[in-house]
Amino acid sequence: MRADLVAALALALAALALLLLAALVLAKLAATRRSERTLVHALDERAQQNAALASASGTARRSDAVANTEDKAAKVARSTGLKALMERVAHTGIRWLDTPLGRQLVALEDRRMLEQCGFIDTRARGLFLIARLGCAACLPLLAGTLAGGRLDGQQYFALLICALMAGFMLPKFLIQRRAAARRRGVIDELPMLVDLLRLLQGVGLSIDQSLQVMVSDFRGVLPVLSGELEIAQRQFATGRTREQSLQRLATSYGNEDLRAIVRLLVQVDRHGGAVQEPLKQFGDRLRETRRAMLRERIGRLAVKMTGVMIMTLLPALLIVTAGPGVLSVTHSLSLAKR
Repeated sequence: MRADLVAALALALAALALLLLAALVLAKLAATRRSERTLVHALDERAQQNAALASASGTARRSDAVANTEDKAAKVARSTGLKALMERVAHTGIRWLDTPLGRQLVALEDRRMLEQCGFIDTRARGLFLIARLGCAACLPLLAGTLAGGRLDGQQYFALLICALMAGFMLPKFLIQRRAAARRRGVIDELPMLVDLLRLLQGVGLSIDQSLQVMVSDFRGVLPVLSGELEIAQRQFATGRTREQSLQRLATSYGNEDLRAIVRLLVQVDRHGGAVQEPLKQFGDRLRETRRAMLRERIGRLAVKMTGVMIMTLLPALLIVTAGPGVLSVTHSLSLAKR
């Protein structure tokens, strides 16, 4: 292999590594700009509206309309075949929830994870119970069918036990992953929530109006917290107090910063007062915490990138630095033998 080909190969590997790093940086910048454009677009649309938001009576009428719509949707679902079957399965699971078996299959930890996933009604818990029983029954049957007569008695029995345990734990594993993703989403969305609250309170909106604006206009920016606030708004419209409607949001995710924001909202709704300065200080503290967390992630990423650099940049560096010398020595030895 000639020296110019070796040098070209080394430069190509180095360029590939740099292109990978540049692609990661560009993807991060594109995501940041996309979120900024979404926020600016939503604020512009909100600024064009001159009429005030609906009052509490209008909220109650909307909640009644939503309830009527949900009732109609439930009737339509029961009239169809597959949805009607799902409803019957959910009702069966609901009837089993209060039994000793149901309390073992859907423990308090499972119910808390279901709430973190956004499934707060008993129907979701009933479906989760039936899903655990169904997976625990179907997976051993599938494993036994696939195994056939290939295994002896003990191995076949061990396979069925393993399949039973895997099927029983599969639904819990899935909701654990979804709950963990939503917890990370809450941590990422908290600074944006505080900034939006401070902005909306600064333009003269009440707490109820600010929450309604975030639910209706900023769902793309706050995908997790906007859904949680929508649930809290529905509970508040049905007659619960602000503290009762936000209690689940404060306790479900186990986040102290979110709990502090809920306490601040309850205090402002109960006693009134200016909240721009406390929200500003709280937002600064959240951003500082986020910077520290990002520094920690960057430190871990640098350790992980060491392996990537060894696999990509180090071979290119060795080829560039040691390649010509190795080729010269090889050429000299070949001439000496002649």
